[in-house]
Amino acid sequence: MRVLELWRYPVKSLQGERLDVARVGAGGIEGDRQWALFDVATGLGLTARREPDLLFAAARLRGDGGVEIVLPDGTLSADDAVLSEWLGRPVSLRSAADVTERRRYESPDDDLDERSGWHDWEGAAGGAFHDNANGRLSLVSTGTLGEWDRRRFRSNVVLDGAGESGLVGSTMRLGSAVIDVVEPIPRCVMVTRPQGGGIGRDTSVLKTIHRVHSGNLAMAALIREPGTVRTGDELGPA
Repeated sequence: MRVLELWRYPVKSLQGERLDVARVGAGGIEGDRQWALFDVATGLGLTARREPDLLFAAARLRGDGGVEIVLPDGTLSADDAVLSEWLGRPVSLRSAADVTERRRYESPDDDLDERSGWHDWEGAAGGAFHDNANGRLSLVSTGTLGEWDRRRFRSNVVLDGAGESGLVGSTMRLGSAVIDVVEPIPRCVMVTRPQGGGIGRDTSVLKTIHRVHSGNLAMAALIREPGTVRTGDELGPA
């Protein structure tokens, strides 16, 4: 399998940016999930599980290492007041380096029925705003995606080919980086959400993932040796 696409998502749950080359460190692709929006009133981190509008904005890194957000109307801002007005609630854009407390978010009790109620849960502690400490880099193949739009699944690495599910427990070389493929990634209601770029709401996606893939899609990996990855690089044994 070869790298077909590389993606970085600077702000959790916002659309990201496609890359030709990426530096991969202990926390995954540098700059990935390094910011998140927090509800000022509750202290909870916001994701598109609870706030679907997030998927209609996009984030990209600035040359100075900061982040800028493009809102659905084209406004370019990372100002809390502007973001709060957009979402209709007081929010704060925070960097991972500045959040030392527990990171908590909300999910529906039943991903297949959002009327079931909501609960809060704890994401990975320290470093980037990843959901799970066992996953700092996500990989999915075109063989697994089939006809689904790859943007629904927000994977960092899209591979041309098939067979990533058989790599769990393997140590692989990806460009000049070495990664440990740890486990499949459980999927939630986010994959059904509409988002910018013409992706509509589709509840059948999650139902199919549960029926065909036991609720999982894509693989989570940890970084054994940092390195650089480019489109066209091969994923192979280390």
